[in-house]
Amino acid sequence: MPLNALAKSCSLIQYHVGQLAVNEQNPAAKGFYEHMGFEVVSRSPLDDQGNPYPILNMVLLY
Repeated sequence: MPLNALAKSCSLIQYHVGQLAVNEQNPAAKGFYEHMGFEVVSRSPLDDQGNPYPILNMVLLY
């Protein structure tokens, strides 16, 4: 595992991250979090500010 990915992995564990939101237009981020054990559970066509940027809601599978 590359050092950058390892650091992110440790941060997820340290801060007890169990859910997160990823911009659907960022497939690299989606792939990274899927690799870390997250799964998409829902999709929103708008971001938190109401802009048309689709958001994927992901949860960590234990």
